[in-house]
This record gives sequence, structure tokens and C-alpha cells, in this order.
Amino acid sequence: MSYVANTPEQRAEMLKVCGAGAIEELFNDIPQNLRPRSFEIPNGRSELEVHEFLANLASRNYSHLTNFVGAGYYDHFIPAAVDAIASRSEFYTAYTPYQPELSQGTLQAIYEYQSTISRLTGLEASNASLYDGGTALYEACQMAIRATGRNRVVLDGGVSPIFRKMLYSYTANLSIEFREVAVSHGHSDREKLFSALDTKTAAVILQNPNFFGAIDDHTDIAERCRSLGIVTIQSAYPIAMAVLKSPGEMGIDIATGEGQSLGMPLSFGGPYLGFMATSRKLVRKMPGRIVGRTVDTDGREGFVLTLQAREQHIRREKATSNICTNEALCALRALVYLSLLGRKGLKETATLCMSKTAYAKQRINAIPDVQVMESSPTFNEFTVRLPLDAGEVAGRMIEQGFAAGFPLGRYYKGMENYLLIAVTEKRTKHEIGQLAEALEASLWQ
Repeated sequence: MSYVANTPEQRAEMLKVCGAGAIEELFNDIPQNLRPRSFEIPNGRSELEVHEFLANLASRNYSHLTNFVGAGYYDHFIPAAVDAIASRSEFYTAYTPYQPELSQGTLQAIYEYQSTISRLTGLEASNASLYDGGTALYEACQMAIRATGRNRVVLDGGVSPIFRKMLYSYTANLSIEFREVAVSHGHSDREKLFSALDTKTAAVILQNPNFFGAIDDHTDIAERCRSLGIVTIQSAYPIAMAVLKSPGEMGIDIATGEGQSLGMPLSFGGPYLGFMATSRKLVRKMPGRIVGRTVDTDGREGFVLTLQAREQHIRREKATSNICTNEALCALRALVYLSLLGRKGLKETATLCMSKTAYAKQRINAIPDVQVMESSPTFNEFTVRLPLDAGEVAGRMIEQGFAAGFPLGRYYKGMENYLLIAVTEKRTKHEIGQLAEALEASLWQ
């Protein structure tokens, strides 16, 4: 404990107040096997040694693999201006903007981010402080339960199994009943979904494109749910929304999603960004920070945190959410990315993803004993059935320089031979051709 700047006399005085005879007694409630093995801190290193050590760790993040893995997180091109702007000290040192007179720049950036998400989703209001796509989906689930007073949630089988696992973890002690409905031919099974709905159902959770890459129009599901007072939630891929029917156009009540594809690198899992947008009728149930635009007494435009009565610094235990860390820097990256591309550039990116995916399907479907599953239209991701275990094939492909896809058998029993392949605008025709050749060679090693 020598690194703590308290004298022995001060420690003794504090222990006396606590009623403990020694510092070790303060940890009596922690089982021995859960305690640190030692508090001994190693000797310091020189600046050069520290730099070399950290550089070696950082170098492990570099991957020489050509990436065709998706499953909710995608290798999109990030313009250099995103890093340049987000790295400005006035942005990356800003934190909680509770004093609007000192935080106008940050508040305006958040407001503009919310505006882009609202336009993208076709919904009226957005927030700006959710950790990732899975967290956003959980918060949407809680919104629906608060709005309806019901506790049953119908979960489409096409929703990401990663997000579903997060949902179950977050709600393990909240007495929420989940009903999962398996997909049919790669997309939402209307008959089974509708039969699962009743007067105790708070929400139906959907995804578009779904985890298998299939595109669907959930307008009919939203209409049925609306007639029963059920909230519809859709987890959406933001790049895909540039060319697909938006959640708002489908009549969806709450749209959520993973914002990583909007200017954030993969980075082994984060930091990422959860986005959320909703209709006006549910905005007061929405968690997180919301920035509004207003005018002061002199008529000057200004930005403030709005609807703060929902938040924990006012409502305490009655707050709609315990989300307290502002994701403003990640939201800023998304805003810069979307501003740089604009409506036309985002649509072009989405179109490139779709056209290159079509070419990849064509090349891979030509491989003997390999079948591209074509039950539904897809965006930039598709499922392939292989003659061998997909996990084994993916391992062989790594040796040839490819992260070839996501083996579906990890989450879906009976799909051990299925591989989920993602193609973004970064993948070239040459790389796709190489992938097909390497895949064919790997099957017969």
C-alpha cells in the first residue's frame, strides 16, 4: 500500500473510525479466491520501455486478413477527416454538457447527430447516449414495457443472437417473459409471429436486414401490432437504411441499431455507438440524453439538454434509465462521417455494398457443392451452405489470409455447415475472386 499517500498515523486513525484493526479486515466480505493475489506494484519502466511495450500491444490489433466477417459489425471505409475532426481537443476532452452556456459546441454536435439519425430512420426524435446496438435494443424493450404496462416480449429469430444474449443478461431479474419465434426461409414468419401476440405483449422486436442478411418489409407486422397496442421495435443497419424502406416508413415505433459502421473502426469490439429513434408519442419514455434547439431572451439560437425530468439527476430512482455516460465522441464521429458522405454518398456506399455482394454470390455459388441461400433478397450479407463444418473451413481460410465469414453453428444448432459472409464497399472484385478461389481450395484440403 506504499503508493497510497497516507501516513501510518493517518491510516491508523481511519481504521479506528471504521472499527477495523488492519487494512486486510476491510476485505473480509470478499471470498479469498476473488481477491487480488498481490497488491505489490512492479518497478517502473523508462519512457522508452513503456513506449515499446505499448507499441507491441497495439501492433497485435493489426490484421493482415482480408475481412469478409460481418454479423453486425462491418469493415467500412472511414474518411481521414473523421479522425482529424474527432481528435480535436475541444471535442475529445468534452464530457457532460449540463452547463449549456459552456457547452454550446458539444450540444450543437449532439443535436445535429440526433437530426441525422431521425432523418435516416424516418422517426421524429433521437437520443445520443447509448453504449452499443445491444444496449439500445434493451433500452427500447424497457421503453415498451413502461409505455404499455405489460411484461411479455415477442422476439423474432432473425434478431442478432449477440443482441438476444445481451437482452437476456440485462433482463435476467426483471420478470420479463420472452417468446422467440423462429424465422422461416430466412425471414420473419408472419403466421407464428401473429399467433404469439396477445393482450400481455408489450413489444415485438425485429431486425432489418436480419442476422442472416435477409431484407424484409415489416409494415404488415407494425400494422397488426398497432391494432393490439403493441410497440414495434426494429434493430436496423444504418448503411442499409440509405436504400431500404426506413423504420418510420414501415410504421415502426422505435428504431435502434449499432452505429459502428458510421465512422468507427472495428477495434476488437469498441468503443461503439448505440443509436435510437422513436415517434413523438414515446419520446418521454426514451432514455439517455436529448438535446434541443431553442432561443434565449435576446432571441439568439442556443442548444440545451431537454426533457431532463426523465434523468437520474432529477428523478433519482424513478428515472427512465441509468445510462449516464455520454457517447458524444462516438456520436460526433457518426455525424462527421454522415456529413462527409451526405445523402448521395451514403446511398452510393450502400449501392456498392449491394452490387459487390451480388458479384460475390455469383462467384461463390459457382463452387461445386457450395450453395448460396437465396430465399430472400439481401443487402451486403448472405448465408452459404458448405459441404463441411463452417468453423473448420473458416480456420483454413485464415491460413490463406482471409477472414472468410461468421460460422453460424456458433449460435444456431443444426447450422454447423453454414457460413455468413459480408461484403462492404472496401472489398474489391479481385479480393472477392481470391476469396472464392481460396474457399474452393479449402474445401478439398
